[in-house]
Amino acid sequence: MHQSDPTVSTSTDLSRRGFLQSTAVTSAALGSGLLVSNAQAQKPAKQMAGPSGLKASIAAYSFRSQLPQPNKPGSISMGEWFEWVADQGIGAVEPTSYYFYKEDPAFIHSLKAKAFKLGLDISGTAIRNNFTHMDKSVRDESISHVKKWVDHSVKLGAPVIRIFAGNKHKQVSDKQALTWAIDCIKECCDYAGEHGTFLAIENHGYLTGTSADLMKIVDGVNHEWLGVNLDTGNFTEDPYGNIERMVPHAVNVQLKTEILKSKGKGREDADIPRIISLLNNGGYRGYVALEFEGDDGGNLKKVVSKHLHSLQQAIQQGASA
Repeated sequence: MHQSDPTVSTSTDLSRRGFLQSTAVTSAALGSGLLVSNAQAQKPAKQMAGPSGLKASIAAYSFRSQLPQPNKPGSISMGEWFEWVADQGIGAVEPTSYYFYKEDPAFIHSLKAKAFKLGLDISGTAIRNNFTHMDKSVRDESISHVKKWVDHSVKLGAPVIRIFAGNKHKQVSDKQALTWAIDCIKECCDYAGEHGTFLAIENHGYLTGTSADLMKIVDGVNHEWLGVNLDTGNFTEDPYGNIERMVPHAVNVQLKTEILKSKGKGREDADIPRIISLLNNGGYRGYVALEFEGDDGGNLKKVVSKHLHSLQQAIQQGASA
């Protein structure tokens, strides 16, 4: 996603699979009357083996030109968009926060009910934030925003929230910005963990352009409720290599139909079957949300529908490979 205005470590397994397995161990111990310490529950787990567990979803950001925003009407409502997704045979939606023109409990609960009645899972949501701003009040405001959306996500039933690191400021060194981002994310993860919600840092430009950059944040925060929102279209170099290296840390995947060419020289079509193979081989089990940013040729629904079915086909073929 666009937002207006860091060597890979395996010291801590922040993958979705690692968390689920550690949770299972904890639950079994509690059921037998044993008390499992927090440290024991967080021990890294081996990558899970077995068939593909990938599931298709779609990010509301794909329909940014049509969905309503605060103080800006849209051509379709979020509920109508849910209905369109269900008609495509897709089983999940990622309702981006930008298109919640209201945030009261009644509205959020209505979306949860709508999704349930349509047989749709809420795969996650996504927000804007800036943890690297030179003004502390802006950073504090971003922390409050993340916490507010943790509360909203509990009501909505979204298990994960995509977050950013922040933007570059000329007066702030990268070292200082990284420190601020880590400190802010730690505080937010403490709150998110208390509510059973994952935060997922996205590879999204500043401080996160490569897997090595991104891991500086992941390792710096070192929190069981932080994972990676793996955006397949945002790596600034060696996209498939960076994707492969980040798969074990992913708790959500946003799939672009295009990737950046080497050294940022434009974009080219993404090899979706290859990406699906990397996810499967890396042991990722979870949602792959299409996030369409390409040219729709004036027919957004038709173009997005085509890409959704291509994604589903790649997932099915990957499962049988």
